[in-house]
Amino acid sequence: MKTVKIKKYSGELEDFDMNKLINSLRRSQADENLVQHVARNIVDQVEEGMTTKKIYQMAFNMLKSRSRISASKYKLKKALMELGPSGFPFEKLVGKLMEFEGFNTQVGVIVQGNCVSHEIDVIAEKENNHYMIECKYHSGQGRFCNVKTPLYVQSRLMDVKQRWKSQVEHDAKLHRGGLYTNTRFTTDAIQYGTCVDLMLVSWDYPPQNSLKVRIDKAGLYPLTALATLTKTEKRQLLDKGIVLCKEVYENPILLEQLGVNESRQKKILDDSLKLCSAFNTLI
Repeated sequence: MKTVKIKKYSGELEDFDMNKLINSLRRSQADENLVQHVARNIVDQVEEGMTTKKIYQMAFNMLKSRSRISASKYKLKKALMELGPSGFPFEKLVGKLMEFEGFNTQVGVIVQGNCVSHEIDVIAEKENNHYMIECKYHSGQGRFCNVKTPLYVQSRLMDVKQRWKSQVEHDAKLHRGGLYTNTRFTTDAIQYGTCVDLMLVSWDYPPQNSLKVRIDKAGLYPLTALATLTKTEKRQLLDKGIVLCKEVYENPILLEQLGVNESRQKKILDDSLKLCSAFNTLI
């Protein structure tokens, strides 16, 4: 096929790459025949100057018509951005991911430092490992977490560690800062964070244990990924402090309270279970 330029979220133009599209479709764990079918259809329809947003929506709609679960997994990145406008749902998701990894967690904790008090998004403890985690949430594509954020995280950690030095219960603990973001880090953010030993997790970093990989492993998908819920229903659930598909499945009365009819309740609960149990976290 001839080279076609498409427009990224940043406004930059780049060559349309069919292999890149296929790889993103495979991340949805759709059947390979469906992946190839969708890719061929996109290739036939892509035009000069078409936006990546438009291409994503076309691919999502095609997946949804054949496999709602694959569509939900395909839209994970967008689903994370739909958790806003506040960052609290993202903080709760991060806390649940750390719990899955064996940590005891607290979300939204005030900690006294040597100089001032700090509100820590997530505190996670396992054995002698004690993490103070900042969650940097963005609601739009193309936003990067630059070096200012890990600098800020490290400075707060230093203030709190200074106070903890005087507390006997902290003597044997390894105190470490962490930073989660639903978008990406700049190169200097990674360079600085690595240098001062921060735990850094973004949408695609570190490559083998990134945010998307951790969510897949844990089966802890945000409810915004569900193709069977309306935008209004998602917002109502988020306003109640419900963030995960797992929570929807475990509390079906929530759907009844929203006035969802029985046939749709069944579809929503079925999809929630399939997403959550993909890695045997529920069953």
